[in-house]
Amino acid sequence: MKSILALTAALVLGLGIALGGYLAGDGFVKSRLGDRSVSVKGLSEREVKADLALWALRFVVTGNDLAETQAEVKRNADVVSNFLKSHGFSEDEVELQAPQVTDRLAQMYSSGQFDTRFIIAQQLVLRSTDVDKVAKANRDSSTLVEQGVVLSNEYGPVRPSYLFTKIADVKPQMIEEATKRAREAAETFAADSGSRLGGIKRAWQGQFSIQPRDEIPGAQETEQVMKTVRVVSTIEYLLAD
Repeated sequence: MKSILALTAALVLGLGIALGGYLAGDGFVKSRLGDRSVSVKGLSEREVKADLALWALRFVVTGNDLAETQAEVKRNADVVSNFLKSHGFSEDEVELQAPQVTDRLAQMYSSGQFDTRFIIAQQLVLRSTDVDKVAKANRDSSTLVEQGVVLSNEYGPVRPSYLFTKIADVKPQMIEEATKRAREAAETFAADSGSRLGGIKRAWQGQFSIQPRDEIPGAQETEQVMKTVRVVSTIEYLLAD
């Protein structure tokens, strides 16, 4: 009798363990299926036009007589100012900055002989939203040389900088487009793998970048009027059978 009871208890225990193992295994499979996901990227690009131009027209004059050097600086400033006015820019768009005067003999560590004692640098800064007009003036800037004004490239190329400042206006549409394209890629993957696309598990919004529309060797993005705005969104979707 005792042996029969022991056998019955063993059978019940064995069935319990087997059933528990099945349920645990089934739960594990469901958990793994619930963790299935796919990470995709969505790209959005826009061709945009610069809406602001900045142009620093810097010139340097040297001489041994301070008054004569200052007079030549004023002549240079007048030539550049008239050049900008002739291209339709108003006084509000042009800023004449203070001159920088260097007296080589007054420098503490100066030594040796100098061809010229005084160096005076000055610049006019043009700020305009009419980028086409600025580009036209830049193409005509050789006329300054004809009038005896040589622009200094001491701080970089003597070219306007064209900026796109209205990126906030295109952000919502571009984010929506990038997200849509990411979902389309995820749906394609789900269909190919025989799965069903679930909800979003994680999402990463990439940084917006502004690049030159035309890839010209050595050319900077700010030197081109036309640009390309780009953003990439990375989204991880859940997959289900």
